[in-house]
Amino acid sequence: MMKKNAILLILTLFSGSLFAQFSADMSRDRQIVQNYFAQIKAADKLDFNDLLINTARFFLNTPYVGHTLEVGDEERLIINLRELDCMTFMETCVALSRVVAAGTPDFDSYCRQLQGIRYRGGVIDGYTSRLHYTSDWMADNIDTGIVEDVTRLAGGKPLHLKLSFMSSRSDAYRHLKGYPDRVAFMRQVEERVNTRGGYYYIPKQEIKRHQEHIKSGDIIGFTTSTEGMDISHIGIAYWQNGELGFIHASSTEKKVVVDAQSLSDYCAGIRTNTGIIVLRCIPVVPVGL
Repeated sequence: MMKKNAILLILTLFSGSLFAQFSADMSRDRQIVQNYFAQIKAADKLDFNDLLINTARFFLNTPYVGHTLEVGDEERLIINLRELDCMTFMETCVALSRVVAAGTPDFDSYCRQLQGIRYRGGVIDGYTSRLHYTSDWMADNIDTGIVEDVTRLAGGKPLHLKLSFMSSRSDAYRHLKGYPDRVAFMRQVEERVNTRGGYYYIPKQEIKRHQEHIKSGDIIGFTTSTEGMDISHIGIAYWQNGELGFIHASSTEKKVVVDAQSLSDYCAGIRTNTGIIVLRCIPVVPVGL
C-alpha cells in the first residue's frame, strides 16, 4: 500500500501536461470528466458503492468499442471515455469514484488513479506492465488497498486457475507476436497466478442462493471454462426492483447498459460461464483527513 501511495504522490508533483499526450481527443475526454464532476454531487453523503453505481449510470449508452488500449507501439496511459469495453468501463468507474471520494475532482487526479489501477504497482513499464489478466488485476489491486475479494464470504468455492491463454496464443496479440521476451514474461505472470492460490468463485447455479451477500456497486467478474483463461467479462452489480442485475459495457448491445437479464439468468445463458467472483471497493479517505 505504501509503495503505490508513494508512486501516486510522486506523480502528483508533475504538471497536467504530463497527461497531454495520453488521448487521441483529450479535449473531449476532459469535457466528459468535467460533466461527470458537475453531475456527481454530495459524494460525501454517499456510500462508496452508491457512488460507484452513480458513476456507472453516468456512462449508460456510451458506445462499446474493444481494444481501445492497443494504440501505437509504445505502452502509455490511454484515456478514452468516449468508447469503453467491459474492463475500461470498470476501471474508469472505479478511478472516477475514487477521486470524487478523495475530494480531488480534477482530470489529472483521474489520470493518476487510472494508472495506479491499470498497471502493476502503478508503474508503466511496457506492454507487460499492464494487468491483462483479471485475476492478476485483482491481486495487485487487493495488495494496494483498492479492492477486497468478498467472494469467499459470499459463499464462494475454491477456484483453481490454469492461465496460459496469452502465452500460448501470442501470435494473436500484436504486442506479443515477434517479442519472445514479452511472451516469456507473460508466461511468468501466468505461472505466478496459477501458484498463488486463494481465488474463489460462486458457481453460476448457486448465484441466487448467495446473492443477498452481493451489494450494488460490487465488481462482478465472470469466470469461464475457456482453456487458459480466468475471467471472460466484467461488470458492476446493480440491485433494481428486488432483482440482482448488473451494469456493463456490452459487446452484444454495443453500449453500456443495465442488462435486461438478472445476473443469474445471464450466467445461465452462457455455455462457457462457470460462475462469478465478487470484489468490493475499499472506501477512500478524503484528502486532508
